[in-house]
Amino acid sequence: TPLLYFAPLRAARGSTAATRGQNDSSVAEFILLGFSAFPELQGQMFGAFLVIYLVTLMGNATIVAVILLDQSLHIPMYLFLQNLSVVEMSFSAAITPEMLVVLTSEKATISFGGCFAQMYFILLFGGTECFLLGAMAYDRFAAICHPLSYPMIMNKRVFVKLVMFSWVSGIMVATVQTTWVFSFPYCDHKEINHLFCETPPVLELACADTFLFEVYAFTGTILIVMVPFLLILLSYTRILFSILRMPSTTGRQKAFSTCASHLTSVTLFYGTASITYLQPKSRYSPDTKKLMSLAYTLLTPLLNPLIYSLRNKEMKRAVLKLWQRKVALHRG
Repeated sequence: TPLLYFAPLRAARGSTAATRGQNDSSVAEFILLGFSAFPELQGQMFGAFLVIYLVTLMGNATIVAVILLDQSLHIPMYLFLQNLSVVEMSFSAAITPEMLVVLTSEKATISFGGCFAQMYFILLFGGTECFLLGAMAYDRFAAICHPLSYPMIMNKRVFVKLVMFSWVSGIMVATVQTTWVFSFPYCDHKEINHLFCETPPVLELACADTFLFEVYAFTGTILIVMVPFLLILLSYTRILFSILRMPSTTGRQKAFSTCASHLTSVTLFYGTASITYLQPKSRYSPDTKKLMSLAYTLLTPLLNPLIYSLRNKEMKRAVLKLWQRKVALHRG
């Protein structure tokens, strides 16, 4: 997740403010460098990213439409999935088009307001996804560990509250962090060594002391990323013990299959985020960091619909039913 980051930024930024110029006039636009050091690869990257983007939109839009049109899927498990697909589509739309522009331009610029908006939406959808995955784990826990009282535990009101909490949390994270990042003076430093406006590379350009923000970033990461992760871990520990106590093999297999898709998504989401954000920054060059950031910006939104549709019998049945209905209407 692009929520926050652990590694400290350049040391003693406050003391170097004088050497970087006292001109506190606001920067009108930023330059996104992208992979300009490798012009021969940019064309191939553009083609690959475009295909991934279109497949991501199509896959997630299909999940949203199928769940919307099939009444039998109007249960919390699939309605959470529908929200997750909306988040993945939106997250991809906030990042990929700008990346495609960067890859086709010699000098890609983004306005100050455009950079603010992009960072805001990246944080909003990244934060929302964190909490949605936590809510989905709680839903699976309630369904498997308390099957008889599940309709009461996960009723419509509880479902709406969990979804609202996820989205509101994402909005709050995005509002606080983006407003704070863009409250720093940027003087005349405007080359962002990245493909899009992400917090760490943008903040490196600030000509002010950002120590307080770094403290907030560290604390915020623990709360926003680790709390849902611990909820997921606790839920699946309880689920595992419940499954192992089940008398029938069929029951155990069914319970495992309902959790497999979500567990795969959690592993993918937190795995790619950990590779990108929990490594010491000094170990990697800026270009390596850019490649690593593609893991969560391109792979996670692309693979989520595939994970859920290929591993889930109900989803495959609903897609087939809608396809058959469409063919019948076409013939009629």
